[in-house]
Amino acid sequence: MDAPVFSTHGCRLNAYETEAMTELARAAGLERAVVVNTCAVTAEAVRKAKKDIRRLARENPGAPVIVTGCAAQVEPQTFAAMPEVTRVIGNSEKMDPATWTRLAPDLIGETERVLVDDIMSVRETAGHLIDGFGTRSRAHVQIQNGCDHRCTFCIIPFGRGNSRSVPAGVVVDQIRRLVDRGYAEVVLTGVDLTSWGADLPGAPPLGDLVRRILRLVPDLPRLRLSSIDSIEVDPALMEAIATEPRLMPHLHLSLQHGDDLILKRMKRRHLSGDAIAFCEEARRLRPDITFGADIIAGFPTETEAAFENSLRLVEACGLTWLHVFPYSPRPGTPAARMPQVDAATIRARAARLRSLGEEMRARHLAAQVGLRHNVLMESPRLGRTEQFAEVSFTTDQPESRIIPATIRSVDGPRLAA
Repeated sequence: MDAPVFSTHGCRLNAYETEAMTELARAAGLERAVVVNTCAVTAEAVRKAKKDIRRLARENPGAPVIVTGCAAQVEPQTFAAMPEVTRVIGNSEKMDPATWTRLAPDLIGETERVLVDDIMSVRETAGHLIDGFGTRSRAHVQIQNGCDHRCTFCIIPFGRGNSRSVPAGVVVDQIRRLVDRGYAEVVLTGVDLTSWGADLPGAPPLGDLVRRILRLVPDLPRLRLSSIDSIEVDPALMEAIATEPRLMPHLHLSLQHGDDLILKRMKRRHLSGDAIAFCEEARRLRPDITFGADIIAGFPTETEAAFENSLRLVEACGLTWLHVFPYSPRPGTPAARMPQVDAATIRARAARLRSLGEEMRARHLAAQVGLRHNVLMESPRLGRTEQFAEVSFTTDQPESRIIPATIRSVDGPRLAA
């Protein structure tokens, strides 16, 4: 092993931070180590991380094993107790160059075995460490970290800390550099994207950042948002959706459920009617817009009637891309102490939601046949429309370019041009 081995679990933000850690480790001269960047979103995520640690330790005998990420932040002693683990470092520490400088000379020396501080004391985010990551065509840029909300099923605020924003000028400079390097699309990412700006002077809304990026980086062909909370969308962002063709007509919404009582028990800040009204208004402003959403199946106390309200929400909002999560209790969250739905019922409901999601996707894809789309090529024969549908080609196309193409047919989960 002449370079560190990195393994990433969980979200896009973790993947972004792994890219930054790779640069930090290289700069510190860290030549040999296994680094596992963990996720804490469910108990299953922690189990998978532990399994991965054991596997990587077997495959890299003698290599120091560093564990970081949200699970390491939330339960550091769990990983410190594993005989395979050499060091446990927190989410703030992993983005600090000084941490890697301390680790590099002697991982089995005098450095403390657990380097995890109080994440709630962190007031800044290290979004400036790298310009972005992704394919050769699309780059993800972190603009925000942490979350001020306390949904009853979610441990992430205790892994990520409170919400903090990357200043607009830093974001714009990063995106300029990415465009200069040939990226055709930038995706803004964070833990709670629509809270961007609340901690900055003047508390600018996300919509102001979006409009500023599009104004100050005129050569950026496409700007896309990752998951957003629809109840927090500001008027400036709605105006951008309506008037900015370079802002992609695809939003992934953190909806979680379609039943109002369950939403209250989740401590969400919206009701089902709010979600439906948002989708209707966004579609009125941008008729070609598509929506994805996160939906949890089998949340504690969920009755059959409550579950069916989630099915109705998918139809009422016209959701095209579903991310379905079978609920699993996360120790340390209020929901874990609520009356649980049995596992077989949860699996069955998740399957029904996924089936409906596939039907909704098929409807959307079928409606695109015969239409002209601008397709961003991610590889020689595969690209994505502005609405994020995959498109396959029978001949090679120039990678990282936006290609006008007529959709000929539907090819399973994607379009064919």
